[in-house]
Amino acid sequence: MPDTPHIVGDVMTHTVVAVGRDAPFKEIVRTMEQWKVSAMPVLEGEGRVIGVVSEADLLPKEEFRDTDPSLHEQHRRLSDVAKAGAVTAEELMSTPAITVHPDVTLAHAARIMAVRRVKRLPVVDYEGMLQGIVSRADLLKVFLRSDEEIEEEVRRTVVSYLFPAFSHAVHVNVHEGVVTLRGHIRDTSLISVAVRLVRAVEGVVDVEPQLTGESATPARPEDPP
Repeated sequence: MPDTPHIVGDVMTHTVVAVGRDAPFKEIVRTMEQWKVSAMPVLEGEGRVIGVVSEADLLPKEEFRDTDPSLHEQHRRLSDVAKAGAVTAEELMSTPAITVHPDVTLAHAARIMAVRRVKRLPVVDYEGMLQGIVSRADLLKVFLRSDEEIEEEVRRTVVSYLFPAFSHAVHVNVHEGVVTLRGHIRDTSLISVAVRLVRAVEGVVDVEPQLTGESATPARPEDPP
């Protein structure tokens, strides 16, 4: 079977820029500019994550600087109007923070980012204490695996597992993350299984099965010998 999937703890950034709940507006802006980040966890106590403040949380102050929003707009964008008057991280932050644990798989973290439409996730332990941060770019690091490394894993964990008696007859080639399987096998019903398992190998971009063989469908009793 494929190796254990990579988890968030494998790729996350351990050094995280964060602010306290009482951090003033201009300090937040200066910190973002200094560290070239667009969002930061907001912490309380010894490092428990209570929210996230982002550039999007700061922009309403500029947007509503010289305008007086209509009553309709105030109701429609109640949160943004409130943030336009906010002066601390606690007033600005989005809460509760969308977080992940370090033992979550990269696939699961990617789904959270896609569904919640966020670019990064604070990584916390089971007590909510900040451990690191994982970004979209971090999740893509698995695609930096070399073709040779992917080929070795496919041979060892898929081909040898599914085709132990025919592993010598199944050839694996990997180019730019695209895995091609060539050869002759006894049971063609295993081709779809092989494709699914190869896709599960991290770093694989696509799979091109070029396997031939005999059908696994048994002869029916009425078929002639």
